Amino acid sequence: MSDRLTGYRGKRRFPETPEPDGAAPGASPGGRFVIQEHHATRLHWDLRLEHDGVLVSWAVPNGIPEEPEHNRKAVHTEDHPLEYLDFHGEIPAGNYGAGTMTIWDAGVYECHKWRDDEVMVTFAGERVQGRYVLFRAGAAEKDWMIHRMDPPADPDREPLPERLAPMLARAGGLPSDESRWAFEVKWDGVRALAYSRPGRLRFESRNFNDISARYPELRPLNRALSSHEALLDGEIVAFDQDGRPSFERLQQRMHLTGESAVRRRARELPAVYVIFDLLHLDGHALVDLPYEERRERLLALGLNGPHWQTPAHHVGSGSALLEAVRAKRLEGVIAKRLGSRYEPGRRAGAWVKVKVMRRQEVVIAGWLPGAGRRRDRIGALITGYHEGGELRFAGKVGTGFSESELDFLAARLTPLERATSPFTGRQPQRGAIFAEPVLVAEVEFTEWTAEGMLRHPSYKGLRDDKEPAVVIREPDGADHETVAAPEAVEAAPSAPRASR
Repeated sequence: MSDRLTGYRGKRRFPETPEPDGAAPGASPGGRFVIQEHHATRLHWDLRLEHDGVLVSWAVPNGIPEEPEHNRKAVHTEDHPLEYLDFHGEIPAGNYGAGTMTIWDAGVYECHKWRDDEVMVTFAGERVQGRYVLFRAGAAEKDWMIHRMDPPADPDREPLPERLAPMLARAGGLPSDESRWAFEVKWDGVRALAYSRPGRLRFESRNFNDISARYPELRPLNRALSSHEALLDGEIVAFDQDGRPSFERLQQRMHLTGESAVRRRARELPAVYVIFDLLHLDGHALVDLPYEERRERLLALGLNGPHWQTPAHHVGSGSALLEAVRAKRLEGVIAKRLGSRYEPGRRAGAWVKVKVMRRQEVVIAGWLPGAGRRRDRIGALITGYHEGGELRFAGKVGTGFSESELDFLAARLTPLERATSPFTGRQPQRGAIFAEPVLVAEVEFTEWTAEGMLRHPSYKGLRDDKEPAVVIREPDGADHETVAAPEAVEAAPSAPRASR
């Protein structure tokens, strides 16, 4: 029997490791098994079958398959002593297999076939039940596969969907009866669904692009989910030094492709995945469950880590949350109707986004010609503000106009056309038509960018009572903040905040 454990002992340093040394007698009736979840360099599951006085072992990187459709890789490893049936704990760093090991399942099995290249058994455990076959799948002795032979014990089990379109929110104000709604903070980032299977994690954007490689710091979320198969809905957010979400910071990562550049930016501008919904869990679709039940199941997963967090939701307190969001100069709130189902791909009335908008007076210094229906009209206003006696470009404003207002602005601006730009420093894009900077408008917007540009501006009207010379950039906190009207808000992916 000592020969069967030579490989096991040769890889371990006793007593540095708390693992059993196999000195106890190996006689046993056989028929027991254990599956250990092993958080080593790579998360995997160790399947061990009691046979001929030892535990014959396989490492299964992606977990034990639940459906016959999915074969899983199983790496045949060294035999382990029988004492390993009860082993769990921490294997210290520097030792073989260093990391945390827990017992994921245990029980007995019935053996139907045992050959050097094929083992067929029926498991009777707490979590794993059914007939499985392990078989050699390559030239190397360690290359095996594990396959489930019978249907899963749960007849209602559904596989994790390969693709799902996220539910979207309509723009609007706070609902009149807040007691029937839950409220979440709205954040500015990249909407992403997370598809997690044991050992595998994929992030998919709203347009179904796989964006997993851009955010390597999010991969350990898969470990946090352990053996769960889950589909999460959330937002990838980058935070600035004040703990506020910064879309500008995230933009510096959104289009990177080189691995070295991605890893460098992950260190410099780390991202957080903030999770606000659970759509599928362990073989069961949850989209038809009411909102509050999905939230309860999501919270039970305890997904709070260095780069992911499940944010709070607040039932019946939308006005209070909106005031708190306004005070911290955040983007807004999302109202979600209690009892509502998740409607994939729909912009449904059960979710309403309410933005906190800031206001700013701007000087109109020209316009950009329109496109499409606005081809022969104003497409966007060119705006600015005064700083140190000079006019600075503040960006273009292309929303918030009625047809009659566009006609009115054209009549006011056309006589003011000039050949040169009135701006100092940064200039508008090519094709801008400049005007004498004598008209003042008021706009709503979400924030200032680091370059001094308005973000998400919307036109509110002319301010004939204001002289252009007094228009400066209002300091943070001095804006007149209001709840945006539905027509003033464009659709934007969003999510709640995660602390870091």
